[in-house]
Amino acid sequence: MFEKYYLFYLLAFVAEVIGTVSGFGSSILFVPIAAIFFDFKVVLGITALFHVFSNLSKIVLFRKGIDKRIALRLGIPAVIFVIIGAFLSKIVPQVELELIMSFILILLSIYLIFYSNKTIETSNQNLYTGGVISGFLAGLIGTGGAIRGLTLTAFSLEKDIFIATSALIDLGVDSSRTIVYFLNGYMAKEFFITIPFLIVISIAGSWCGKLILHKVSQQLFRYIVLGVIVLTSIVQVGKYFL
Repeated sequence: MFEKYYLFYLLAFVAEVIGTVSGFGSSILFVPIAAIFFDFKVVLGITALFHVFSNLSKIVLFRKGIDKRIALRLGIPAVIFVIIGAFLSKIVPQVELELIMSFILILLSIYLIFYSNKTIETSNQNLYTGGVISGFLAGLIGTGGAIRGLTLTAFSLEKDIFIATSALIDLGVDSSRTIVYFLNGYMAKEFFITIPFLIVISIAGSWCGKLILHKVSQQLFRYIVLGVIVLTSIVQVGKYFL
């Protein structure tokens, strides 16, 4: 069992570094990784806890970059709908919903990569919509960071602002769903041993990601965000058909 955990911790660290560099957190990578080792309900609980610490690390490391206006308009609906999604996670079939989301993300991200002069409209309505969808999916299937990342790319934010703002929103989302998952019984006591290690991993991974970001241009950062969304979405689609 503990040998499995060593590999889990290593992969969690890699996911955290990539999640920091991509700007929208590691959940889109961490969830499928954790699913290799744990039951999916436990995965939801572990992911939520891990990302509370991960987002706190990013807020400290990138604390000068928070855009409060965007954080509020995207974050408030995300927090409300993550609670709804988390409660519904007991009854709603998740695989088909995840498949549909992945197809949409692939198409939209590829479009934005090849038509880099095109963006999603920078409106309050899109912030609210992005918050609703990302929050609901985070509660229901464990990851909504790709939707949030796609929404934030529309505003052409500087790297530090992008990451800090996304982390603040995600902190509210993950704190809320952690409570609901606990009430749902997803926090199995035997897996509490992983928590101290995941705290260290979240800090170390965020710090390493920040070091890498210093060497990345703003345009390359945008491509990294979109590229990670495409690749992880393809993996999710592949899992469905395999």
